[in-house]
This record gives sequence, structure tokens and C-alpha cells, in this order.
Amino acid sequence: MDGKIGDGHVLSRPIKPFEGPSRPDLIPKTGDDKNPNFREILSDTIQQVNIRQQDADKAIEDLATGKEENLARVMTAVEKADLAFRTLMQFRNKLLAAYQEINNIRF
Repeated sequence: MDGKIGDGHVLSRPIKPFEGPSRPDLIPKTGDDKNPNFREILSDTIQQVNIRQQDADKAIEDLATGKEENLARVMTAVEKADLAFRTLMQFRNKLLAAYQEINNIRF
């Protein structure tokens, strides 16, 4: 490496390649800490959205079969499911946009 980067700029010293942590024993091990990781949080959130969807489906079915007469309760269940799903989709869109932005970075 000659210490140069694009547009004619020159670094005072060349960039060394990343060699990883000098003390791997200091890296926290997954599963040992009490804080949930991203995968667990995402999985739990998707599961909660799915439960809300199932509750809304059941409420609609109960209304259609006459087991439920309270329309407000059914509409509340449907709105909760809709809001949870739309929020999850917005999170997905933001996550995908961040991934694409990181993927487009050229070194």
C-alpha cells in the first residue's frame, strides 16, 4: 500500500490491515450475558406481531360466527394487529436501507 487514497490525497502513513483484537479473552461470549441479543429481540418481536395477527383473526371469526358481539373489541384487536405489522414493516425497511447503505460503501 502506498499511502494514497482517491482524488490525490496522501495519508501521512499507510493504513495497516485490521488484525483483530489483541486480547480475544476480553470479547464477551454470546449467551453468557443477561442482555438479549439482536436476533432474540427480533425473533420475539416477530412472534408478538404474529400473536396479535392471530388474535385479530380469532376476533373476526368470533364476530362472524356470533360468539363475539362487541364490535369495538374486534376493531381494537384488528387495529392493534395492523399497527404492530406496520411498525414491523417500517423497522424492516429501515434495517434493509441500512444494510444496503453499508453494502454500497466502497473501500
